[in-house]
Amino acid sequence: MRKRALLLPLVSLAGCNLAPDYQQPVTTLAPAYPTYEGAAPGPGTGPARAGELGWRDFFLDPRLQALIASGLTRNRDLAQAYARIDQARARYRIQDAQRLPQLEIGGTALQNRDPPLQFDPGQTRDPPAEGVEYTELSIYGGVSAFELDLWGRVRNLAKAERERYLATLEGAEAFRLSLVAQIAATYFDIRAGEERIKLAERSLAARREGVRIARLRLDSGVTSTIDHDQAMLLLTQAETEIADIRRATEQSRNLMEVLVGGPLEAPLPEGNDILHQLRAIEPGLPSDLLENRPDIRAAEHALRAANANIGVAKAAFFPRISLTAAFGFASGQLDDLFDGDNRAWSVGAGGFILPIFDWGRRRAGVDLSEAQAEELIAAYQRSVQGAFRDVADALVARQRLAEQIAAQTRTVAAQSRLARTANLRYANGISIYLEVLDAERNEFSASQQLLRLEAAELQNAVSLYAALGGGDLRLENPS
Repeated sequence: MRKRALLLPLVSLAGCNLAPDYQQPVTTLAPAYPTYEGAAPGPGTGPARAGELGWRDFFLDPRLQALIASGLTRNRDLAQAYARIDQARARYRIQDAQRLPQLEIGGTALQNRDPPLQFDPGQTRDPPAEGVEYTELSIYGGVSAFELDLWGRVRNLAKAERERYLATLEGAEAFRLSLVAQIAATYFDIRAGEERIKLAERSLAARREGVRIARLRLDSGVTSTIDHDQAMLLLTQAETEIADIRRATEQSRNLMEVLVGGPLEAPLPEGNDILHQLRAIEPGLPSDLLENRPDIRAAEHALRAANANIGVAKAAFFPRISLTAAFGFASGQLDDLFDGDNRAWSVGAGGFILPIFDWGRRRAGVDLSEAQAEELIAAYQRSVQGAFRDVADALVARQRLAEQIAAQTRTVAAQSRLARTANLRYANGISIYLEVLDAERNEFSASQQLLRLEAAELQNAVSLYAALGGGDLRLENPS
C-alpha cells in the first residue's frame, strides 16, 4: 500500500503539460473587401472562387498549362523546398522517438585464463602447475536513460518539431503558388512581347515604304530633304523600339527556361487567344484567407511551435528523471545460458537533475520563449493584414486596368483615324510631313501601350488568384 501511494502522484503528473493553451490570435479583418466593379478577364462561364479552382481549371491556355506542369516537377528551387520538407519530417521523427524508451540488446563472450598459483609451504598438496581457463557468456536487453516525461518536456519538444514540419509544408505550398504565378506572369510577358514585335514589324515595313517614297519625291524635286529626314526618324524609331521589345522578350524566355527547370523536350501545344487565358474569379470573404493562404497557415504553425517551446522552458524548473533497466542471462557454459538460475536483472534511476541556483537562466529561458511567441503573434497578424491588402490591391487594379484598357482602345482608334487623315492631307499638299510623323508616332505608341495594359490585366488576375490562396497546386514530388 505504501508503494502504491508513492506511485499515484507520479502517475498523475505523467499527464502534466506546462505549455499554455493555444489561442488563435485576434485579427482585425473587415467583413468584406472594398466594392469594386469589373471582373477578371476570362471566358463567360461565370466567376468562381479561387479556392475552388485548381490551377488547370484557372489557367485555360494549354501551352501555359504545360509550362506550369514542367515547373512544378522540374524547378530546382522547388526541389530545395521538397528537401527541406524531408529534413523537417526527419527532425520531427527523431524528436518524437524520444517519447518512447529505446530498447537495446547485447551480449558478451569472454575466454579467461588465470595464472598458476604460487607454492605455499603450508599446503598439503601442490598447486596446479598451469593456470585455470574458463568461459563467461552473457546476453542482455534493456532500456538506457529513458526520461520520465512528468512535466511534458519531451512531448512539447516533439510537438514543436511537428508544428515546424507542418510550417515547412505550408512554406512549400506558398512557394508552389508563387512559382505558378511567376510562370504565368512571365508567359504573359512573352505573349505580349510577341504581339508588340508583330505590331512593330508592321510599323517598320510601313515606315520603310514611307522612306522609299520620300526618297523618290526628293529625287524628283517634289519635296525637300526635311520630309525625307522626318520619314527616316519614323523608321529609326520603329527600329529602336523593336530591338528593345525583342531584348525584353528574349530575357523573359530565358527566365521561363529557369522557372520550368530547363529546356522542354516535347513541343509545346498551341496557345489560346488572349481572351481565353484565365477563368474569371471572385474574391469571396476576407475570413477565407485564414484557411486558404498557405503563408498564413505557415505563420500559425510557427506560432504553435513557439507555444510548445514555452512548455519546454517551464519544464526546466522541475527535475528531470531518467530510468534504466536491464534483464539477461549469464553463464560459463553455452548449453545452460538460459537456465532460470542464470537470470540477471537490474532497475534503477539513470539520472536525476534539478538545478538549485542558476542565476536566473531558467527564468530567462521562459521569458525568451514567451517573447518569441509574442513576436510570432505579431507576425501572424501582419501576415493576415498583408494578405487582405494583396487582395484589395488586386481588386482595385482589376477595375482600374479595365477602365484604362477601355480608354486606351478608344485612343488607338482615334490615333488611327488621325494618322489616315494626316497622310491624306500630306498627299494632297495640304499639310507638311511633320504632321504625318507626329500622327503615326502617336498611333504606334498608343497601340504599344494598349498591348502592355492587356498583359498587365492578365498578370493582375494571376496576382489576385495567388493573393486569394489559389486552388489545388499539388503535383507529384519529383524527388
